[in-house]
Amino acid sequence: MKFTFITLFPQLVSPYFEDSILKRAIKNEKIEIDFKNPRDYTKNKHNKVDKAQAGGGAGLLMNPQPLCDLLDSMKSDDPDIHVVFPLPTAKPFRQIDAKRLAKKKHIVFVNGRYEGIDERVIEQYANEVFSIGDYVLTGGELASMVMSDAIARNIKGVLGNEDSLSEESFEDGVLEAPSFTKPNIFRGSAIPSEFLKGNHAIIYALKKELSGLKTNYFRPDLFLRNIKGK
Repeated sequence: MKFTFITLFPQLVSPYFEDSILKRAIKNEKIEIDFKNPRDYTKNKHNKVDKAQAGGGAGLLMNPQPLCDLLDSMKSDDPDIHVVFPLPTAKPFRQIDAKRLAKKKHIVFVNGRYEGIDERVIEQYANEVFSIGDYVLTGGELASMVMSDAIARNIKGVLGNEDSLSEESFEDGVLEAPSFTKPNIFRGSAIPSEFLKGNHAIIYALKKELSGLKTNYFRPDLFLRNIKGK
């Protein structure tokens, strides 16, 4: 899997991939990271990438010319790139999207700045658009990093123990059950005794119950849709 980040600030993104699981994934050639800067595709002497909004409005927009020329060049080299725009106005990014996108070969994240990107760029080039939450960020880089991390975890060979994927939150439409480690009692709080007796059927049943309780408490929307709806 190759991730390309189209960004004015590659230095914001690159450090995230320099440690831990993602660094190992790059070393083991499970993922590849690349950066493209729209400034390198400008046609003005000052390398400006922003313009005033048509019809007025606060703030500037990213000029379509550099982005379109950049994406045209990328599509010419690789017609199968999957172009994703992180946008606060888009549909929510979910675990099911991360699993599906992990099967792609090359994902390109187009990261906006200022007040956003000229809508015509999105309409012409976007394969998908996603939001990571109901809030607005100063740029798309953080959202792209979130999505690339979630996608990378679902690529075969990236995680040391792939069995852990099956127990994570959202795999069955519910939140993951609470987890514990030793000591059995810490600061007066004890691990549920069933976790210590080695009966895996009982442990599984308890985790399923706790998962439902946790989902109902923190995400009643998921609980109603995925548990009561079954």
